[in-house]
Amino acid sequence: MTPRSLFRALAVAELVTWTMLLVGMLLEYGAGLGDLPVRIGGSVHGFVFLAYLVVTTVVAVNQRWSFRTTLLGWASAIVPYTTLPFEIGVARRGMLDGPWRRSSTSAHPGPLDRLLFVVVAHPLAAALVGVVLVVLVFVVLLSVGPPVPSR
Repeated sequence: MTPRSLFRALAVAELVTWTMLLVGMLLEYGAGLGDLPVRIGGSVHGFVFLAYLVVTTVVAVNQRWSFRTTLLGWASAIVPYTTLPFEIGVARRGMLDGPWRRSSTSAHPGPLDRLLFVVVAHPLAAALVGVVLVVLVFVVLLSVGPPVPSR
């Protein structure tokens, strides 16, 4: 899996889960079906949102994006349906081209580069750790409560 294919997959997943959340809201508020559709759509969307942030960060380090571009990538997950246009934009500019970096051209790679090299060297273990971290953050956020007070 290349940085481009991974980033594209998460950008599309984020778009799909926005649709799930919005359809859930339509079913709750428009059709009066209760809050279950929003709970399901919101939960799936929240999990994918966190995963998208992690993947955006990993790809940004690999591709050496500026902080501004990385910030725009993160922000694209907040506004509905903007992850895919963001992905298309960075892909058109060649910012997703190339393989995963496995070493540094610098004599002294930074801490994020060194972490990236470990992630790339052990992708299954890194994916497992990433999923566990996303689940932990997700559980903490669920225990804090929804972003808006319930009625």
